[in-house]
Amino acid sequence: MSPRALQPLQPAATPPAQLRNFCIIAHIDHGKSTLADRMLQITGVVADRDMRAQYLDRMDIERERGITIKSQAVRMPWATADGTFALNMIDTPGHVDFTYEVSRSLAACEGAILLVDAAQGIEAQTLANLYLALENDLEIIPVLNKIDLPAADPDKYAAELANLIGGDPADVLKVSGKTGMGVEALLDRIVERIPAPVGDADAPARAMIFDSVYDAYRGVVTYVRMVDGKLEPRERIQMMSSKAAHDLLEIGVSSPEPVPTKGLSVGEVGYLITGVKDVRQSKVGDTITNHRKPASEALAGYTDPKPMVFSGIYPIDGSDYAELREALDKLKLSDASLQYEPETSVALGFGFRCGFLGLLHLEIITERLAREFGLDLITTAPSVTYEVMTDTGETVTVTNPSEYPDGRVAEVSEPVVKVGILLPKDYVGTVMELCQSRRGTLLGMDYLSEDRVELRYNMPLGEIVFDFFDHLKSKTQGYASLDYEPAGSQTADLVKVDILLQGEKVDAFSSIVHREKAYAYGTMMTERLRKLIPRQQFEVPIQAAIGARIIARENIRAIRKDVLAKCYGGDITRKRKLLEKQKEGKKRMKMVGRVEVPQEAFIAALSGDVEGKDKK
Repeated sequence: MSPRALQPLQPAATPPAQLRNFCIIAHIDHGKSTLADRMLQITGVVADRDMRAQYLDRMDIERERGITIKSQAVRMPWATADGTFALNMIDTPGHVDFTYEVSRSLAACEGAILLVDAAQGIEAQTLANLYLALENDLEIIPVLNKIDLPAADPDKYAAELANLIGGDPADVLKVSGKTGMGVEALLDRIVERIPAPVGDADAPARAMIFDSVYDAYRGVVTYVRMVDGKLEPRERIQMMSSKAAHDLLEIGVSSPEPVPTKGLSVGEVGYLITGVKDVRQSKVGDTITNHRKPASEALAGYTDPKPMVFSGIYPIDGSDYAELREALDKLKLSDASLQYEPETSVALGFGFRCGFLGLLHLEIITERLAREFGLDLITTAPSVTYEVMTDTGETVTVTNPSEYPDGRVAEVSEPVVKVGILLPKDYVGTVMELCQSRRGTLLGMDYLSEDRVELRYNMPLGEIVFDFFDHLKSKTQGYASLDYEPAGSQTADLVKVDILLQGEKVDAFSSIVHREKAYAYGTMMTERLRKLIPRQQFEVPIQAAIGARIIARENIRAIRKDVLAKCYGGDITRKRKLLEKQKEGKKRMKMVGRVEVPQEAFIAALSGDVEGKDKK
């Protein structure tokens, strides 16, 4: 702890001039959480004996993967020659899939620390978050982290940073989140450079909800940023969108554990507890005001994020459907970008069609559902939204291949994204080849420094949601970084490939693909299912079809009893008679029999995990 840290935090409201609200923005794995740990230690809000690495990452999944998924707000005291200041810091995620968390955090701040790894330099997500911060008119403090690493080149990357945001390389602070070197100077710079929040202390109370979590014992805990007026414990508050009124049971700040205070005033960031258990009562972006003397106008709020990837989530046990609905309701509270609606599948029963911001987002949500709520789930192959126009002029929005119209299709539009890829110059050729194979159109190419290049492409979203990122990393030995944003839609020659088992469509395996790749998808899926589905008493054809045209076929051979085992010679006609009798029996069985597809085969076929399951 620094001698300039103050403990304990003052429970009284802090005047706006003594407040500094900031967040840390950076690419994934550039040391945000480690720098936050050092700040907590130096300011003394976490005692040395309680300290642990990634202190603000509360979820097991965050600690295991070493990534931040959820933004965390924390308040720290810091003394300078000008007095004592309260620093409200929000630690934000770094991955492209959690940009909505970052954008909400930026709206609650006046400044941002732009953190860059001194050994790796600027990455794609750093640029994306920087542009978000500039759009919000935030004061940017450039910082180089990990300067204690042997591979660090602070002078080179300080020049790159200064060139990017306009400034002098000497103004770029150099710190080490691991050792604590330079962190005190950074805290001083925050106090000096970041402006104090502004608001009308005498106006009716207005507080913006920027986050919320569900607590099993206390109900919904709502995180707010005060804009105008003051909120105090035990007063009655009102949500401006729903007009719902609640009693304020507790109000306080996170430091980093909850500390009840006598209220929150202009510019402060804190939490509210009303005892409400209904998760729909606390909507991110809503404005909270005083019930007795309400504000006339709500705050601007946030634009709702558009899901980029859709996937069906189904419980393996159909009786878990109600639990899955409740679990999604609770997750929606802590992850405002999650969207879902009920759907049914012939093969999988009742479930939900969920919209995600990306593949990592999908993976994290399904893992959280399994861990936190103990649910066994199947997720269908990810897909994107298509606009299909039929010959009759009707337009159908398709989020699931089963919604694809059966009639003649005049035109199909697919979503397009603008992709930014940052990579060393040595890999430009291989990455351009990869992008062109995914129907990418080159928009431009910029050299950020002598050996770092930014490639900008327009690409169909459907081409990058599966395994594009994995291929990009393997082709550049892990050096490339990717960021993307929506860029409208385009018409394309897309078709729906159906998978038929014994002539019956299985909707879970259908997919919408480009016509050039339809044959490859059909042969891959039929081959995969042949290995996964156990042999039946009769022969089962597996077919891939576009409309009525079969493009690929595999057969699962029937299990046959050796009916000739008892024939020790004799006339051939006797053997033929036994074989014909068996053949007739198989034909009758095929007419009434149904193909049983085990759950493991569904999971493996949709995830691509067929190794070791060859059942030929």
